[in-house]
Amino acid sequence: MKIRRSNESDRAAIEGIHRSAFGQDQGEEIVELVNDLFDDETAKPLLSLVAETGGKRVGHILFTVVRIQPGGLVSARILAPLAVSSDFQGEGVGAALIREGLKQLAESGVGLVFVLGHPGYYPKFGFQTAGLVGLHAPHPIPAQHADAWMVQELKAGVIGGIEGTVQCSEVLNQPRHWRE
Repeated sequence: MKIRRSNESDRAAIEGIHRSAFGQDQGEEIVELVNDLFDDETAKPLLSLVAETGGKRVGHILFTVVRIQPGGLVSARILAPLAVSSDFQGEGVGAALIREGLKQLAESGVGLVFVLGHPGYYPKFGFQTAGLVGLHAPHPIPAQHADAWMVQELKAGVIGGIEGTVQCSEVLNQPRHWRE
């Protein structure tokens, strides 16, 4: 498997990956979200990676910029979304995309990465519950799902030195993206 930065010629394949991963119920909504994030100037800088195997693009991950209010000069990103084509799920594609994305972000000087995701999956990559360390989601997360809002420190000492509420790009900062 090869992981690389995506380019404009990957857009149709990326749409297909998200449709396959999220199915008919959510696929179109996620495709719209991804396309809107690609075009949203407030989401940049962004990191978009695709996974290829046998010449076929089978996975995609997108990280977009976030800011922490009140004021924090730490560089931060949010992982949203991650998708693996349905016929390649369970083969480590998602894990490889996450690891490579975190590596590239750390190398570029990013201090924190957030995700709203499954609390049984993301902690194995170093994510922890963000609310417990004073870093809050842009919109309220129901108490029963509080563990789904997570953060990972890519620069030692950032967690504990900053608290506040994450402000996402205009596209991602819509309440509908923060409901279970």
